[in-house]
Amino acid sequence: MATKFRRTKSEDRILTAAADLFYTHGLRGVGIDQVIERSGVAKSTLYAHFRTKEQLVAEYLRRTDTSWRAQLSAAAEQAGDDPREQLVGMFDALSDAFDRHGFFGCPFVSAAVEAEADSEAHAVTVEHALRRQTWLTELCRRAGAADAAALARHLGLLIDGALTSGRLLQDGGVVAEAKAAARLLVAAHTGTAA
Repeated sequence: MATKFRRTKSEDRILTAAADLFYTHGLRGVGIDQVIERSGVAKSTLYAHFRTKEQLVAEYLRRTDTSWRAQLSAAAEQAGDDPREQLVGMFDALSDAFDRHGFFGCPFVSAAVEAEADSEAHAVTVEHALRRQTWLTELCRRAGAADAAALARHLGLLIDGALTSGRLLQDGGVVAEAKAAARLLVAAHTGTAA
């Protein structure tokens, strides 16, 4: 049986520092010494929680996955009870993220580019994409989409594209454009007016 450890304040400080650094500078652009300096913990403390940088990166991505999916879900719910409106409303989470953090793109797209294909970080990134698509597919099904999986894939591409374009162009307007495209896609897949 695996032993489960209680998260400590030091671990939270390490993960918070790592998240800020990885999000801003990328996974490869940040060294362990930078995380140690930003978090204010001793090197031995960091290594007591995370034996390797790869473990630290994977835990950062797991934490980001939980947070990001919660933000998408909350934005969808704030759009009302109609699943069609929720599919469009979830794009407000992207606007909120841009307003909070600036235009640093999607941590999972960045990880997919930077992480080795056989790494734990890559595996966590794939798991995130699959969980998000499962959630989107179910929401598309509730919205009455004729092909819920196809609509979910299209909306996933819009999310990833908006985050990537926002990073590249430094323009939050891409989210409004993605949201407008999502409204058209949802209408086309559910046979309703846009």
